[in-house]
This record gives sequence, C-alpha cells and structure tokens, in this order.
Amino acid sequence: MHPIIDFKTLFDVSPNPYMLLDRELRFVAANPAYLRVTASKLDELLGRNVFEAFPNDPSDPNNANLRQLRESFLRVLEKRAPDILALIAYRVPELTKQGIVSTNRYWSATHIPLLDAAGEVAYILQHTVDVTELQRLQAAVQAATGSAATVNPPSAQLEAGVFQRALQVQEVNLNLDQERRHLRRLFEQAPGFMCFLRGKEHVFELANAAYMQLVGHRDILGKHIREALPEVDGQGYFELLDRVFTTGEAFVGRGMKVFLQRTPDDTLAESYVDLVYQPIIEQDGSISGIFVQGHDITEQKRAQDELRQYKDHLEELVRERTRALEESEAERRQAEAALRQAQKMEAVGKLTGGVAHDFNNLLQVIGGNLQLLSQDVGDNAQAQRRLTTAVGAVERGARLASQLLAFARRQPLNPTVINLGRLVRDMDDLLRRALGEDVALETVIGGGLWNTFADPNQLENVILNLAINARDAMSGEGRLTVEAGNAMLDDHYAQLHPDVVPGQHVLLAISDTGCGMPPQVMERAFEPFFTTKPEGRGTGLGLSMVYGFVKQTGGHVKIYSEVGHGTTIKIYLPRSLQAELPRPEVVPEQVEGGNETLLVVEDDAEVRATAVEMLTELGYRVLKASDGQSALAVIQSGIPVDLIFTDVVMPGPVRSPELARKAKALSPDLEVLFTSGYTENAIVHGGRLDPGVQLLSKPYRREDLARKIRQLLATRQQRIAQREATQPTRGATAPAPVRAKRTSLRILLVEDDENIRLPACELLETLGHTVTAVTRAEEATPLLGAGNFDLLFTDVSLPGQSGLELAHQAVQDVPGLRVIIASGHGTHLDTGDKGPISGAILLPKPYGLSQIEQALAQVMA
Repeated sequence: MHPIIDFKTLFDVSPNPYMLLDRELRFVAANPAYLRVTASKLDELLGRNVFEAFPNDPSDPNNANLRQLRESFLRVLEKRAPDILALIAYRVPELTKQGIVSTNRYWSATHIPLLDAAGEVAYILQHTVDVTELQRLQAAVQAATGSAATVNPPSAQLEAGVFQRALQVQEVNLNLDQERRHLRRLFEQAPGFMCFLRGKEHVFELANAAYMQLVGHRDILGKHIREALPEVDGQGYFELLDRVFTTGEAFVGRGMKVFLQRTPDDTLAESYVDLVYQPIIEQDGSISGIFVQGHDITEQKRAQDELRQYKDHLEELVRERTRALEESEAERRQAEAALRQAQKMEAVGKLTGGVAHDFNNLLQVIGGNLQLLSQDVGDNAQAQRRLTTAVGAVERGARLASQLLAFARRQPLNPTVINLGRLVRDMDDLLRRALGEDVALETVIGGGLWNTFADPNQLENVILNLAINARDAMSGEGRLTVEAGNAMLDDHYAQLHPDVVPGQHVLLAISDTGCGMPPQVMERAFEPFFTTKPEGRGTGLGLSMVYGFVKQTGGHVKIYSEVGHGTTIKIYLPRSLQAELPRPEVVPEQVEGGNETLLVVEDDAEVRATAVEMLTELGYRVLKASDGQSALAVIQSGIPVDLIFTDVVMPGPVRSPELARKAKALSPDLEVLFTSGYTENAIVHGGRLDPGVQLLSKPYRREDLARKIRQLLATRQQRIAQREATQPTRGATAPAPVRAKRTSLRILLVEDDENIRLPACELLETLGHTVTAVTRAEEATPLLGAGNFDLLFTDVSLPGQSGLELAHQAVQDVPGLRVIIASGHGTHLDTGDKGPISGAILLPKPYGLSQIEQALAQVMA
C-alpha cells in the first residue's frame, strides 16, 4: 500500500507560485513562493479580494490588465474548466534595496477550477510563472535587429538566443546552488553554534545544528528572538543585540552565563558560552541583521570549577599541615627590611611565650599559696593587708603575662559574632573615665555596620589600651575619635601588605591629636617592651598586645602618624556573615566544694602541690600524677574518677589531649579541665579553643578553680540524670543497648600524591586501623600476595598500573579482600571492559574523616 501523500507539504515547498481563491475571488491560501514574488504576508491576504490586494493600477480601477485577469476568472466560474493566460502584464509589490515598491512583471497564469460535490466551482487554483526575463530578452533582440514592425527576425534565431541565455542562467544557477549547498554544509556542520537574526526585531532566519542543540531543538525559524527564547528575557542578551544593531559595533563575550529551558516542562538549565555578535552591513551602509557565532563551554567551565574545588581542598589540607608556617610564608613576600622586622617579632614572640609559660607557673605557686595562707591568718588585719598587697602584685604579674601571650599570639581566645558599633557604645562611660575630663571623646559609627568574629573581652582591652596610649600622647588634653565602619581591602592593598587577605572587613580607627610618632618610632612601635614614655610610666606591651590580638584574630593593623599632628591606628577585622550573639551576663557564684574524686596531672611539683592542697580544702578527694602516662595508669586501674584537672604542656609519651581522649573512652562520663600558662597548639588552633575543650588559664584564683570545677561536675551530674531518666525502669524486659565495637582493619593504602597520602594515613589511624602506605601499584602487588591485609584503599590514577587494574587483579588473587577506590572524577567510575569490581566501594574526592568512616562501614557490611 502506497503511503498517503501530504499535498499540503507539496503545496508549501513548491518553487512555483500558487494561490487559491473562493468563488468571491477572495484569498483562501497562498504558498511561500507566491508570497515571496509578491512581497506579501499571508495574514494580510487571507479573506481579501484579489483585486483589492493587487489592483494593478490604483488610479484606474478598471484598467485593461485587470479586466483581462477578471475575465479569465469569470470564464472558469462559468465553464467550470481551466483557463490559461499565456501572457499578462501585471503590477505587483517587489522587495528591493530601497524597500517594497510596485513593479510591472510579465506572467503566464493557469486558472484551474476545484469543484464541490454538486459539480459547482468552489475554489480557483492559480499557477503562475514569471516570464519577465523572457520578455525582456525578446525586447533586447528586437532592439538589436531593428523595429519589430519592420524587421521580423527568424523565430529560430530568437529561440536560439533564448536557449543560449537559458543555458547561461542555468549554469550560473547550478554554480550558485553548489556554492550554497557547500556553505550550508559548512554552516550546519560547524562545531560552534551559529545563527542569523534578520532586522531590528532579530528574527531567526538561519540556525545550525549546534545552535539548535544549545537551545533545545525548538521551533525558532521565522520567529523573533523574544518570542522564540522567552526565558532569556532579563538576562541582558536582548539588550546587547539591540545595541549591536543600533551602533553597528560587534560584541565579543567570554564565559557568559545563560539560563535556557530546553524543553517546555524542564527547569532552567545553566550554560556558559563564548560568543560574538557581528552586525551584517549592506552596501548602502544599513544593517540587515546580526550573525551570531560561539561555543558552548559549559562542560569546560564545570571541569574548571571542579578542578578549582579540588585545588582549593588540596590547599586547605596544605594549610592545615603547615599552619605554623603561614605567617613566615606570607612574610617571605615582603621586602627585605619588612622580612627582617617580621622575623624579629616572631622570634621575640616565641621567647615571650616561653617566658610567660614559666612566669605563669611561678605566679600560680605564689598566688595559690597566698590564697591558702589567707585562710590561716584569721583576723590579723596587718597580715591580711600584706597578703592583699601580695595577691594584687600576682594579679598585675598575670596581666603582664597575658599581654606577653597576646603579643606571642598564644592566648586562648573565645571569639563570638559581635557588632563593633554596639561594643564601642557600651564602652563610652569606661573610656570617658579612663581619658579624664580634659580629653574630648567623639564616637562615629557608620551606618549598616557589618558584624565581625572576635573575642569581645580582648577587643575591649585593645580599645582601652589604645585610648590610654592616646591620652598619654596628648598629655591629658585633646580630642580622641573612635570610628567604626565597613572597609574593603582590595588586591592591590593586599600586594603591598602580604599579611592581608583581600575582601570585606570591619574597620576600627582610633585617632588622637597628640604629638605623633616619627618614622623610626613607628617601625618599632609593636615591639614588646619598646616605649617612649618616661621610666615607670609604661611596660611597652600595650601596642604589642594589640598587634598580637589582631594577627591572632586574622585581621590587619596599620599606624598612620605625623609628628605634631597626631596618630591614627586602624584595625581591620574580617567581616562575619553570621548574626550577632547576645553576650551572657556573668552572675557571681558562691565558692563551693564537693566530695567527688579528682585527678590532678601536673609535671611541676610545686604547682601540683598547690593545686592539690586547694582542692583538698574544698572537700574533694584528690589523686595526683606527674605525667600523662601515670595518669592514664590511674584511670586504667579502675579507680573511679569524676574529673581530671591536667596541665596542657606535659612531658612523656602521653600528651594531655591524648590522655583526655583515652580516659573518656574508658569512662565516658569523665570530665576534663585543662590548665596552662602557654597553650601552644595542643588544644588551641587558630587562637581558638577546640570544640568541647574547657580551659582555666594560669595563674588562677582559688575561687575561679572552685567555680569552674563545680560547673563541670554539675554538667556531668545533669547528663547522668537525664540518661537514667530515659533508661527502662527496673523489671522491664527490654535488653540493655550494646555498644558497637569498632574492628581494627589491616589496610593497604596506595596513593602517589604525598599531600593526600599522609593525611589519609592519619585519618585511618585515627579510626583505629593499621595502615601500610605505598605510592605505586607495582609496590602493592607483592604486599597483597603475602595475604596480610583486610582492605585495599587505592587511588584511581597511579603512575604505571592504574588503581582499577590493581583492584581487579587483587580481588582475583586475594579472596575476600575488600576494596575502596578513591576518585577525583565524582560519583561515576568507568571500569572499562572488565566490568564492576566485586566488593568495591567508590569514595569521591575530596573526602574527610566522616566520609572515610562511612565508606569503611559500607564496604565491611
């Protein structure tokens, strides 16, 4: 059975002009060829009378050519038979460079009746052939051979001329058609997307396959761009096209983001493109349209983003491994003079940090014994006065040590999200009392002030120290201005100051009208113990403390000063996007003791003895140990201990954090309180206490120690009570929960990148597993052959044999071997022709401790 012919398609694609009229000679249909030769639009013709649409001569409604055409239509209606007009001259609109104009054309027309069921004419189909060129050729021949009235050239000669012209036209048309087809193939097969937009409405005239793939293979040809791609409205592309069409200047865009809806029911998809909008300029200088050419770089952009994320993760790992070297690495980029200054400050900081540690231990012994002694002197007023004086000296020494630690960037900070403007306003009364009546205080708070993340108590000390320095520089009389505002430190500023991270900051500026500082003083202003004040008027640690605090908080401090005009110190603190947290009110509590069992771990015998005596007087049962290993032995012996009070810096193989971890593993309800005069990096990172860590800084008062221990023990009692309340009542049959026990695995790690291999080893060992690490698959094969491993943990990309090939071979050679494959290619893994690996789990990079633990649980399930 032959397929049904689509006559509508034949009608539309025919190169010959066709149009259809009803009995009233009104347009019913017209194919594109007809609309093209008459420069018309179908919606403007439908329903109109043919002579109204094309009157031939509007000044003579009944002209001869019009009558000839009408009579042909009437003959068809009357005789119900085709009628042929061999030649008729008729004026129709024509599209030219000057626009649409009416021109005389010669036509050969055939009018065919279409009959209805009753045999009457329902429609008239007109088939038209444009013979204008033939008529013009005949006129040219007549002009060359003489007047047609006197000389009639032989018909054979005329036909030969016409035939020769037809052959020439046909050859030219064939060449043009071949060129058009070749250009069309180039256009369609171009790797980049292309299209042509006609006119100021940007109507799609051409679009290649790459462009259709980009926009989703929708029907766009013949439509203006705002109708064809409505989702692009508001993304700036239509405005760019309008500008190119108006100005005639090409536009080149790179990495431009666009959201497209490729299917009607789909969501907007994000794409990235490189493109060129090239205006097409005609010979008369007018712009006919815009040629669009470009490339879809979405996959390239995604690959770059993934590579950037991987790079950022690696850099983060490097930063964690080299935290102590960050400052020196930044200082390396400074000029030689600035480098020497920074190295000197670092060396002095380490020295002062060590001195502060020993000094705090001495103060702890002195202060603790003074507080114990105060219990023995009773009502002896003179002795109490002397003790009070001595305790005051200890407190001043503690403040001095605190300033040393601040400069050394070793003080433990307790940062929170704060609003600098609110903090400055709350200090107004305190600053006015410290400055005196002769110093005018002006506070300027910028609108829309950002939050920052800093220790509010230490920041208040910074402001107070700077205010007192300014007061002394003004000799007690002048104006002090405290400003808080938002600031943006750009890349150029960061290049001039290597310690600066460009971005948004909160600015604290304190300006005075004092004597100012010469350059040589400004260079040493942050050095500890350097001061220009008379002897006995200052310690030289105020600005040093400011410098250390700002650096430890991740900020930047800069001094601007001119002799005789005053000084401005600007502190830039990083912006925080979190909401400000309310500061808790400190409620004084009565000193209380207890009867619980405490374990004091301290290597300094005098400090240990003082702490033991203070806690014993508070009623506690006190055990003691001189190092972490001894303390761990006490815990392992089974003696019930409620709280460990341990120094941070501890000699021996068991460090304090390790002691706390192992002790809490043996006794989960055990509380741990650290104490130190110099925290190093054991429990403080980035100047901040690790989560869940409790610290009491040396030297501490008896009241502070009692209050802190009572607080931790109360928390412990509350936690135990809550747990007991949720457990089944006595006599219930519900079984007690069983704690899952982690199995120690023997793991072979294969990773060629040292920056990944070392952290992965540490993470696996942290989970309690035994790890053997190698860099190549060839090194791993003989180790696997020995059969000493439970699990193979390998990277995909290795030098030589790949991780996939190693895994395939390993599961065949070692039955029961489990495999984890780490990959930087996301969650998809192409295993090639060998198929999936039995018992293998894919671990996408980057991964952390929780991801490794989850993968181990999954692969061993």
